[in-house]
Amino acid sequence: MTHPKFPKVPVAEADEARAAARMVRVPEDREGQRLDNFLLGQLKGAPKSLIYKLVRSGQVRVNGGRGKPERKLAGGDEVRIPPLRLAEEGEKPTPPKGFLDAMEASIVFEDARLLAINKPSGVASHGGSGISFGAIETLRALRPGQTLELVHRLDRDTSGLLIVAKKRSALTEMQALMREEGGITKRYLALLAGRMPDGVMTVDAPLHIGLRQGGERHVQVHRDGKASLSHFKVLERRGGQSYCEVRIETGRTHQIRVHAQHIGHPVAGDDKYGDPAVNKRLREQVGLKRLFLHASTLEFVLDGGKAPYQLTAPLAPELLDVLDRLS
Repeated sequence: MTHPKFPKVPVAEADEARAAARMVRVPEDREGQRLDNFLLGQLKGAPKSLIYKLVRSGQVRVNGGRGKPERKLAGGDEVRIPPLRLAEEGEKPTPPKGFLDAMEASIVFEDARLLAINKPSGVASHGGSGISFGAIETLRALRPGQTLELVHRLDRDTSGLLIVAKKRSALTEMQALMREEGGITKRYLALLAGRMPDGVMTVDAPLHIGLRQGGERHVQVHRDGKASLSHFKVLERRGGQSYCEVRIETGRTHQIRVHAQHIGHPVAGDDKYGDPAVNKRLREQVGLKRLFLHASTLEFVLDGGKAPYQLTAPLAPELLDVLDRLS
């Protein structure tokens, strides 16, 4: 679903020039940064889809060898960056005004280190795959000259808290917390199809990402997948469905959606892993036209235990309307 305020904008192609490729040494303070994110900083204005294309075609080299977009760089690595002619600063397309205004209004928290938005459903965390402007590109357009880096990502169809680091030190500390068990407490709100049992249902089921024809990602429970742990708690039942809080201890792609499907209570409005009959009924009866999944709360501590954070994002108005109509 594309949010009406956030139109899809065609990606401008970058033209190759005849200039020589350049070699860039990775600074020590970029230790652990992903190759794709490092290239985005070096090739200002390049869409992420182009970055992936350059890496996968072998035009980008790390220490003389090929690399993958998710490769973690080390300080001192030598990165070959191919010659590109990107649009001049004055030519660079900017997000539509409605997109900029809505993103500004979505900011729910900001301090010297972090910025958090309540991302609307239908907005990608970042551009790519035909989307020029995701949340991070729009925030950068709002804050020219500031260093802004995504700490994590949300599925395009999922609304809720998305955190951006304003300092490299904050990004590094947040990424370390995300790798640490229990480093960040993540809670979501979801409407699940059918009547869930009382209490907390824990789902410990490994998840494997596969690719379908056309390159679409499809995640499934598989014994060879990565360990994934979710806890589902019913808050209330409405109209035969279960309104739940979901706490996740791992952050796998589509984790809540696939775990919910696995226990026979898929997320309402999920076109990928959901129940088409339930989705159709909820669309017609209560106007649910999107995935009912919302990242509501993030809790963590920075500065070695000195700076506690508890960030919250209110449920989107269209989801509150659905709950009201179900009661």
